[in-house]
Amino acid sequence: MKGLELSQKYYETYGRPMIEDQFPEIADQTAAGLVGYGSECLGFDDEISRDHDFGPSFCIWLPREIYTRRGEEMQAAYDALPKDFLGYSERVEEAQGKGRVGALCLEDFYRGILGRETLPTTDAQWLMIPEEALATAVNGCVFEDRPGQFSAFREGLLNYYPESVWRRKLADALAKAAQAGQYNYARAMRRGERVAAELALTEFVRESMRLVYLLNRIYAPFYKWMHRGLNELSAGAEIGDMLGLLYRTDAEADRTLIIEAVCNVLVQILNEQGLSAGQDNFLQSHVGEVLGI
Repeated sequence: MKGLELSQKYYETYGRPMIEDQFPEIADQTAAGLVGYGSECLGFDDEISRDHDFGPSFCIWLPREIYTRRGEEMQAAYDALPKDFLGYSERVEEAQGKGRVGALCLEDFYRGILGRETLPTTDAQWLMIPEEALATAVNGCVFEDRPGQFSAFREGLLNYYPESVWRRKLADALAKAAQAGQYNYARAMRRGERVAAELALTEFVRESMRLVYLLNRIYAPFYKWMHRGLNELSAGAEIGDMLGLLYRTDAEADRTLIIEAVCNVLVQILNEQGLSAGQDNFLQSHVGEVLGI
């Protein structure tokens, strides 16, 4: 069973009754779900990932005023819930995994991930938040949100970047992918600088994946989940397969062909979305059109 499903069943069996029976006067001010850090919040958990920070658990988000008054009491009630559930044993937390589930202050939850407790409203504010932080703030699932405050913030983020920020990020990723994969990789190989070449290749792969997420208007997750997440995106599986080939060959000529094939697909998407009318395979040549200059 995936962690999200386990979490929801655990909440429905023990969490909701606990809140309604022990905290009836504030039950209508609670939201519950599983959102934040951890592969289970992305639906990517497996047997390997379950060695830590996995098990029957869920989050209860309370507005600060209520959390200040009743948070400790609700956490104690949460801690008293049965630990084993449906054959799964108690959640084992590493030090850095503590405080991710249980009773949480709603505003502090978003501040801890995004560095702010209000929605960004300016381009500068949006640009200050790392993409993986935004992905972390909107992943997982909200099981119940009676007052709607938690979900309203979440929906504000899910509405995605303002157009100007989106285009700026697209231009940045296009320029970096072109520089790393279409320019610096081959030059480093000709110089015999294999370490520099491998770094350039990795940068190209990362920026190409970032472009797929941007073109799908989805926040890119933490780097170790970027490639796996491509399968759920338009053109993601195709590009993901090609990027995988880069790590199954050491031949420079083969890698160069694969890099250009990836760029060709990306240019086709730019054309289809009306972001650029150019046909040049060099990604840098599309930056100006994407920025509208």
